[in-house]
Amino acid sequence: MSFTFPNTPEFTGLYKPSRIEAEVKDLEIEGELPKEINGTFYQVAPDPQYPPMLGTDMFFNGDGMVSAFRFNSGTVSLTRRYVKTDRLMAQRREQRSLNGIYRNPYTNDPLAADNNTTANTTVIEHNGVLLALKEDALPWAMDLKTLETLGEWNFDNQIKSVTFTAHPKIDADNGSLLCFAYEAKGDGTPDIAYFEISKDGKLTKEIWFQAPYAAMIHDFAVTDNYVIFPVIPLTVDVERMKAGGKHFQWQPDLPQLFGVLPRNGSAEDVRWFYGPINGFQGHTVNSYEEDGKLIVDMPVTSGNVFYFFPQADGYVPSPQSLRSALMRWVFDLESEESQIEPMMITETPFPCEFPRCDARYSGKKYSWCFMLAFDPSLAFDVESLGEPPFQFFNQLARINVNTGKSETWYPGDAHCFQEPIFIPRSATADEGDGWVVSVLNDLRKESSELVVLDTACWSNGPIARVKVPFRLRMSLHGNWSGAK
Repeated sequence: MSFTFPNTPEFTGLYKPSRIEAEVKDLEIEGELPKEINGTFYQVAPDPQYPPMLGTDMFFNGDGMVSAFRFNSGTVSLTRRYVKTDRLMAQRREQRSLNGIYRNPYTNDPLAADNNTTANTTVIEHNGVLLALKEDALPWAMDLKTLETLGEWNFDNQIKSVTFTAHPKIDADNGSLLCFAYEAKGDGTPDIAYFEISKDGKLTKEIWFQAPYAAMIHDFAVTDNYVIFPVIPLTVDVERMKAGGKHFQWQPDLPQLFGVLPRNGSAEDVRWFYGPINGFQGHTVNSYEEDGKLIVDMPVTSGNVFYFFPQADGYVPSPQSLRSALMRWVFDLESEESQIEPMMITETPFPCEFPRCDARYSGKKYSWCFMLAFDPSLAFDVESLGEPPFQFFNQLARINVNTGKSETWYPGDAHCFQEPIFIPRSATADEGDGWVVSVLNDLRKESSELVVLDTACWSNGPIARVKVPFRLRMSLHGNWSGAK
């Protein structure tokens, strides 16, 4: 039986499957790792165990592979395990992929599991377990230490939605998990549900409402009193799926849509705001309230960045034609105006994504953002590596959102960052004072390492490099869990 992955950009280079489950004690460290960094950096990557059933596939359809980097008084150890979802276990029984087009169960093999999720987008600690999340289904729980899979997680039968967000927030005031579901009653439904779950696992708030149409809501924003849902113009059509089409399709005539819900409100209190058409609003940095207005900061791109979800006629813009920048949306709740335009935060625009703030200031007025950036003017080894791959970022950026000033660090002409996390220097440290950790892939050597930057001397580059003894596939998201 042939067992090879396709020789395509989705399965080579940065996206070549790793498929390695491992336990590695005391990783090599170059430089001086501060002994004050104690806790675990959890992250997850789509990492397919089997070649795609249809001969090709997209990056987001890989099985969830979780990495846990455990920092302990100047040392780092690594544990990696697949999330043993129903989908993955069905594939292991048949020793092949059973799944077709991304988020389209109508294209799956009859032997595929009913639960189609890969649990591959985010991992976060809550109430004694690690939740592995993808926005097409409920979470899957894992043991915090061993990463053994515990099973699908419905919070003791309290959550009745079919889906669940891949970007929950932690309430900085009380530790609650703030979360939502879109397509909450199943594929193609416009239903949205908002939940608040206490740090000990009790459902304390549940609000259901409907969007004007079913579309992707990848991330959201939360302030002290409001929740903001950015609806991306990637719509869902079940009839298209039944005909073998894609779950999402880009709609260039639709605006960037935002639903604003009071946290103590109801469906009748939802208000909709409309931004420019044909724009992609990705991950949120942070949000807060000021003078009767809601402030939401996030990267925005001037068109469809997901080439694998083209518009109806198959068109996707070239990456070079898209403009991207860190932007600020201001929602004036005292005005009747529903049309809004974002404002650029940085002094000059640059492509950026995967933003993080100091989690202690989540939902509060803040100053510092850490994110990935791309500067096409910097050297890249095109001769050896070809053109940069999808989701390629060659800088780590530290941005003051009040002044618009940014500092960056560039690691070299064959290097690509993965999403950073921020670790405060202490529980009482000033906002943004601490360390930033990110996986750095060397595309020329096909190797990976963790780089640790000190925010007090950002432009000097890493104070420590933690060597990983094998290559890590490009991941999506992760979170820091401090030592208890």
